[in-house]
Amino acid sequence: MGALTPPDGQTADGLAAWLADQLRARGSITQLCWEQALREVPRHHFVPAAAWFSPNHADAPKGRFDVHTNPPAWWAAVYADTSIVTQTDDGAGDPASGKGTSSSSVSAPGIVFPFLELLNPQVGDHVLEIGTGSGWTAALLSWAIGPDGVTSIELDPQVAAQAEANLRAAGFSPHLVVGDGVKGSPERAPFDGVHVTAGVSQIPLAWIEQTRPGGTIVLPWHGAGPIGYQLRLTVLGDASAIGRFHERADYMMLREQRFNLRWSSHRHKQAVHSTTVVNPHIIGEADLGARLLCAALAPRVAWYDIIEDSEYSLLLYELDDHTSEGSWAACDHAPGAAECRVTQYGPRRLWDEVSAAYLEWLALGSPGYERFGLSIDPTGTRLWLDHPDGPAWDLPTQAR
Repeated sequence: MGALTPPDGQTADGLAAWLADQLRARGSITQLCWEQALREVPRHHFVPAAAWFSPNHADAPKGRFDVHTNPPAWWAAVYADTSIVTQTDDGAGDPASGKGTSSSSVSAPGIVFPFLELLNPQVGDHVLEIGTGSGWTAALLSWAIGPDGVTSIELDPQVAAQAEANLRAAGFSPHLVVGDGVKGSPERAPFDGVHVTAGVSQIPLAWIEQTRPGGTIVLPWHGAGPIGYQLRLTVLGDASAIGRFHERADYMMLREQRFNLRWSSHRHKQAVHSTTVVNPHIIGEADLGARLLCAALAPRVAWYDIIEDSEYSLLLYELDDHTSEGSWAACDHAPGAAECRVTQYGPRRLWDEVSAAYLEWLALGSPGYERFGLSIDPTGTRLWLDHPDGPAWDLPTQAR
């Protein structure tokens, strides 16, 4: 991997301590034990010699850094609040180039530690990790509870082999499995907790079934599309679980739950045209609570905005459309115009669904994401407001 000693008289422990101070100041670490873990589980063992770094915070480095050509910059980027791309295009691309679609990474400390604090593992626990990735979080879990208690599953054999080498170099030896994390690890169950390192839109029942009643599952929930949420579930027994959302967490998706990220105005001549007085900008900038309700009332719909020649456009599309044949919509607003133009195609009227969901959110008093929760059992998944017995909405069926 390259030199294991920082230049200019620095030490890995000193760099980790500096990073811990930064994370504590921003509220990403609130427990002293995880500051100690950051120092005692050296992050540089899990980072390639040359890699592409993406900032999780405005002050963090960005770009390609190589320990051989610029050691000070590489070490500074490793011990900053960065995510580090370790694979692109499922192994077909160059992860250090900044091109392609990321398919594995070393997650940013500013999101890793909030999830670990939500999981709250204890010495002696048995924890299942879904997505070994670089191996860094498996090492952190091993540090917290002991190596015999950690089972980590990775789907990609190449990624798994590198993670094993990284963990060995760092002095950790959790139980590693190459396989489909969606199925969990029934032979190692039951678990006290499940730690998921990939975005999930439909929560597999296997994770709940393999967790003890009272156990905890933490995951990045992407039921609303590219925007994800930290979700902490408590298992109740009988394959049921309940939990609440905790701030934003955008992750790359489980491979079998990847969704469409591209808007396409296919069959434009067959589209339907109308107008609306609802400004698309207020939906494009919608609160995270509004987006959660849209996940229930306008399921599997995502959007993004563009501005061209001062005109604002909101582009909506179906997450499940990988064929460029699904429904789509666009709402365009010119500065000063009393009405906005709406164009829609397909069996679903996506603008109608999303705008109605947004107005329903307003009618509920514009609740924030922290007021919403999720309940899961073999009959389905429900989003609820304030209390499981309060207003609730069914979500698309969870994965088996």
